[in-house]
Amino acid sequence: MTVSPATAVLDRNGLDALIKTLTTQGRTVVGPTVRDGAVVLAELDSADQLPFGWGTRVEAGHYRLVPREDGAAFAHTTGPQSWKTFLHPQREKLWSADRTADGHLSVTAERPEQPSYAFLGVRPCDLRAIAIQDRVLTGGRYQDSGYRERREGAFLIAAECTEPGATCFCVSMGSGPAADTGFDLALTEIVDEAGHRFLIRVGSEAGSDVLARIPHHPADPETETAARNAVDAARDRMGRAMPPVSLRALMGESLEAERWDDVADRCLTCGNCTMVCPTCFCTTTEEVTDLTGDHAERWQRWDSCFDLDFSYLHGGPVRSSPRGRYRQWLTHKLSTWHEQFDSTGCVGCGRCIAWCPVGIDITEEASALHDELETRLRRQEHEKTQEQGEKER
Repeated sequence: MTVSPATAVLDRNGLDALIKTLTTQGRTVVGPTVRDGAVVLAELDSADQLPFGWGTRVEAGHYRLVPREDGAAFAHTTGPQSWKTFLHPQREKLWSADRTADGHLSVTAERPEQPSYAFLGVRPCDLRAIAIQDRVLTGGRYQDSGYRERREGAFLIAAECTEPGATCFCVSMGSGPAADTGFDLALTEIVDEAGHRFLIRVGSEAGSDVLARIPHHPADPETETAARNAVDAARDRMGRAMPPVSLRALMGESLEAERWDDVADRCLTCGNCTMVCPTCFCTTTEEVTDLTGDHAERWQRWDSCFDLDFSYLHGGPVRSSPRGRYRQWLTHKLSTWHEQFDSTGCVGCGRCIAWCPVGIDITEEASALHDELETRLRRQEHEKTQEQGEKER
């Protein structure tokens, strides 16, 4: 095997060669492209399908494509999809059953051959999200075999963030904008007076092998400096931030906060935030039959803690109110996820903010809970001081 350098430089032709090489290896290359008024993730055949010259403008409950004069390919924020769409698909058949002519039942498990994916343009926040889903779906006693097979064959090409959006807060969650681990190759896009190019770094032996097969140039100090400066500048331009406190402790101390009533008045419990979240993993199963009753199938599909039936037990749902369902989602994401999986469940991608139809902002809610807690603690301290003074008198 030819050993490639740890860093190199690609031009647009090299990026196209990268896609062609991965396709030749039998991989399904998935990356960002423009479709239906958004940057979506789809199968790619060439670099021409990447969103060159397109950026995005996002805010709470707002997402728009905007043209860019510099022709950059990865200068957009995260779109409505995450990579869990492919690793942990929305619907997956588990088994089918048929009644035979002699009246017996034949059950067949679904074990389709899984695609060998190559993901191009994975943001650092999404690299962290994939690592979190790895722990959730393959790290415990009960593993999702379909996810494990798709994940084991996946080749990850990161795209470091140089253009954060107004809803991004990965810095405060420690998940970006630089790609540190979890990738096979990492790209940093540079567009300046020296041209349009990509600094590429190797993160695995498989990445080194792929880089050796495509045309590239040695990395020069100017390009490395430009790439580092672009990522550092993005770190200082985050549109949002979580309050600089222990979110785990904050959620635990805010279970009875009045703020939950405020957000419940606005929340539609539509579940959009869980659908676009790159770490939400909840599923349910359903059985379907044909009209004859001779054929049945069991499917696994995404579910949401905002669904009224999600916590349904005999007699009714455990969390019947929007307040209870939103509180469950936020406290699990930021707090009790630690008890289950030793990490937070949020990576700061901002999708839940942008794609909430009423613009509920997770960072605003966390800050409001923090302010309410601080006010309550000050009031309690004041009351305690007054009570102590009265005793002394």
